[in-house]
Amino acid sequence: MKKIILTLIAALGIATGAQAAEGGIAWDKAPVQTNDTASLQNGAKLFVNYCLSCHSAAFMRFNRLKDIGLTDQQIKDNLLFTTEKVGETMKSTIDPHQAKDWFGANPPDLTVIARSRAGHGGTGADYLYTFLRTFYRDETKATGWNNLAFPSVGMPHVLWQLQGDRRPVFEQQESHGHKTEVFKGWTQVSPGTMSPLQYDQAVGDLVNYLQWMGEPAQNTRLRVGVWVLIFLGVFTVIAWRLNAAFWKDIK
Repeated sequence: MKKIILTLIAALGIATGAQAAEGGIAWDKAPVQTNDTASLQNGAKLFVNYCLSCHSAAFMRFNRLKDIGLTDQQIKDNLLFTTEKVGETMKSTIDPHQAKDWFGANPPDLTVIARSRAGHGGTGADYLYTFLRTFYRDETKATGWNNLAFPSVGMPHVLWQLQGDRRPVFEQQESHGHKTEVFKGWTQVSPGTMSPLQYDQAVGDLVNYLQWMGEPAQNTRLRVGVWVLIFLGVFTVIAWRLNAAFWKDIK
């Protein structure tokens, strides 16, 4: 029995270590507020300008952006680059065969990316927020970029002009006779068009939009759900009192 317990403990330790290695660095908490229309509108603008050229959102229609306060004319004037109709879905214009040659695989559809990337490190939004803020130059990679949250990622840093050029600082530590590199911080090589705070806010808006896009009706569902629970609570009290009144003369 003792051997079985020790084996289970060892297996749990290996699994935990494997999960930690797979997840890379710890995920930062994403500032998600899907009822913030200004943030969602800015996130939609960033998505169309920086993501939609390679990544589709094939289950999302442009006219659904009216739910975040945009009009059809605003969508046509500012966000409609890949099609001419606001009723069309958000499909990228990249050729799948070329994309596979350039990046090694077709860029994934991002409609529900924030819902699919949840893991032991946090929510899918937390992962995306960390991922988009931890790119760094790596000349050994085909794209010239690498990522702390997704080592050896095939995607280049499309937001590098906003963030600037950064390199990670690692510190060597010895554990159980093995030397490992531990991430300690960043060195800014060249500045971007945004300050670090502005860039974090922009990425927060983009991730906020990706979270909203995964379920545009979420806020409505929650709002209706609250009223349904209130109704059921009131009706339960009424039914309980009626039941007591109907049976009061029966012993």
